This record gives sequence, C-alpha cells and structure tokens, in this order.
Amino acid sequence: MKSLANLSDQQLVRLFIDGESNSLSVLIERYKDKIFTSIYLLVKDKYLAEDIFQDAFIRIIDTLKSGKYTDEGKFLPWAMRIAHNLCVDHFRKVKRSPSIKTGDDRDIFEVLNFSEASAEDKMMASQSHDRVRKMIDLLPEDQREVIIMRHYADLSFKEIAALTNCSINTALGRMRYGLINLRKMMTEKQIAL
Repeated sequence: MKSLANLSDQQLVRLFIDGESNSLSVLIERYKDKIFTSIYLLVKDKYLAEDIFQDAFIRIIDTLKSGKYTDEGKFLPWAMRIAHNLCVDHFRKVKRSPSIKTGDDRDIFEVLNFSEASAEDKMMASQSHDRVRKMIDLLPEDQREVIIMRHYADLSFKEIAALTNCSINTALGRMRYGLINLRKMMTEKQIAL
C-alpha cells in the first residue's frame, strides 16, 4: 500500500478501474480536505457538507466503474466539478422548499446552537475564521465562489474557469473584485487579520 501513495492520480484511477479498490482510498485521502472544505464553504453546514462529500464519491465510484471517466489526468478538477454540481443541485432543491425564519429574517438553524462549547484555543481560531467566512458570505455569489475555489480548494484559475463556465480573465476579475470588497469590509469593520 505504501507504493500506492507514490502513484499519480491517473495511475490510481487506472488501478481502481482494474479492480484495485485500495487505490481509491489513496485518492480520497489525497483530496478529501480540499473537496470537503470547498463543499462546506458553499453550503455552510458541516453535516450537509459530509452528505454531499459522500454523494460526490459515490458518483465518482459509479462513473469510474461504468467506464464513463475520460482519462485526462485531471482527477481533482473533475471531482470538484461533481461536488460543485451536487451543491448546486442542493440549492435548487432548497429554493423549492420553505424555510423557517426568525423575526430578524435569519434561518432558525443559524440561531440555534446544537454543538458543545469548544476549547479556548479553538474558539479564538474559530472566531477569526467565522469573521472571514461571514464577510465572504456577503460577497456576490460569483466572487464568493472564485475565492472559495482558489483559497480553500487551491484550484488554479484555469480550473476555476472550467468549473464556473467562464473565461480565465473573468475568473481573475471576480477574484480581484472579491478581494477588493473584502478589504473594504475589513476597513469598515476595522478588522486586522
């Protein structure tokens, strides 16, 4: 198994298709953080993100086993597109179902706290991350999406352009305006990161 970790994505996919199930475990381990983080930042719910993450890998497995995967050596962007599409599907379903809002027009599940208190050191980091996430949430959707894919999923602008069906220059522009808007928000709120 140690030798599997040294193989390329393309080699691991080929081994999985040929029946070596451990090769998929290596791919999942290699990219789980990037894929999960990008899903989580889009849906903003840990449990929903876990469900979508699992659904994404079920789709990946089904596609690989059915022989529909085209071997281009671009496993991560392909997996990210599947995860992104599942997130879009989720939001389409949510738009069709009613949500419960509080008096100040916030979703009831944003207000309720179901988790236990975390350790003090985690709390400080969490507060900082929460402030940045909240500011990212205030950005227009196209800018938010590019920033998440670039900084949290570590995708190139070429990969982002392919995932969002836009040109590289458009993706770069969205990133630029997103960062300008974040700086304005930080200045207005006097936040130093």
